[in-house]
Amino acid sequence: MVEHRRLKLDLQLFAGEKTEKATPKKKLDARKKGQVAKSNEIPSAFIMLFVFLAFMMFSGFFQGRMNNFFTVAYTDYMQLEITTSNVSILFSQLAFQGTIILLPIMIIAVVTAFLGNYIQFGFLVSGEPLKMKLNKLNPIEGAKKIFAIRALVEFAKSVLKLIVIGVVVSFTLWLERSTLLSLSSMPLESTFAYAARITLLIGLQIALLLVVLSIFDYMYQKYEHEKSLRMSKQDIKDEFKKMEGDPLIKSKIREKQRRMAMQRMMQEVPNADVVITNPTHYAVALKYDREKMEAPFVVAKGQDYVALKIKEAAQRSGVITMENKPLARALYAQVEIGEPIPDDLFQAVAEVLAYVYKVKGNA
Repeated sequence: MVEHRRLKLDLQLFAGEKTEKATPKKKLDARKKGQVAKSNEIPSAFIMLFVFLAFMMFSGFFQGRMNNFFTVAYTDYMQLEITTSNVSILFSQLAFQGTIILLPIMIIAVVTAFLGNYIQFGFLVSGEPLKMKLNKLNPIEGAKKIFAIRALVEFAKSVLKLIVIGVVVSFTLWLERSTLLSLSSMPLESTFAYAARITLLIGLQIALLLVVLSIFDYMYQKYEHEKSLRMSKQDIKDEFKKMEGDPLIKSKIREKQRRMAMQRMMQEVPNADVVITNPTHYAVALKYDREKMEAPFVVAKGQDYVALKIKEAAQRSGVITMENKPLARALYAQVEIGEPIPDDLFQAVAEVLAYVYKVKGNA
């Protein structure tokens, strides 16, 4: 006879697996630490693209400035007498002219770098990445990073970029081979103009391809970022407990609050003038002071078990209890503890209080 054994699968073994998407709170906490999905390739590719576009669009400005720079350098400055003061003036003027030429490019690079990051994760300032962490100095951790998958991906990206640059340069120069072979017979000015045009063409082609690659890199970085933020089911439960509080503790707190509220309510029953009952399901205690109150107030009310406790407290304190089913139901439904009775119940309550005062007067 074959004995069949059933294997029990403990689902708790899988509770720690990070299979769930990150919660909004987890994403926000990571963002505060500077941990966002971003590709460093996007700002770099955008800078290269817009710088070359600027060279093309404002080529007249740059050409004029460069001509002026070299004209002054090879005419006026060559004739200067070499003295300490002249050399200082020479370098300051050259630096000023160079700054004028490079300033637009630097502004474009800075603005483009900012926009390249902004379109990925918006405006973010975090000092967390700048904090000194000892585990960053751990050589073992460093070795792990070197051989990690991410390091291999970065290496593959670098190789791919080199291949792209090599293919673009080789293909462009191959198409221009006839012109390149005739450069020796061209005037010097035409040679420089042609070299500038080819450089801009190659730069734009490379920049456009790098932009495409950077988009794919961003998609990969976003996937890796979301993967790193994944949570286990237990993580989500723990986070919920921290945000909302432990349900067991919250229920105990609510129960304690209910007990305290009931104790306060029961303490007011002896001060009531009358308790109106259903007689078993509802009980409402009323108090009226002609000198201090414009209308009778409800000082306690309850249903079933609480109603029984109110009647017992009234009996112990000598508070008169009256049975009036419609009035008890109406007071319980319409009036909260500490509130005066509504106008439509004045007549019925007045009759009850008149009877109570009559009984107390006879007593």
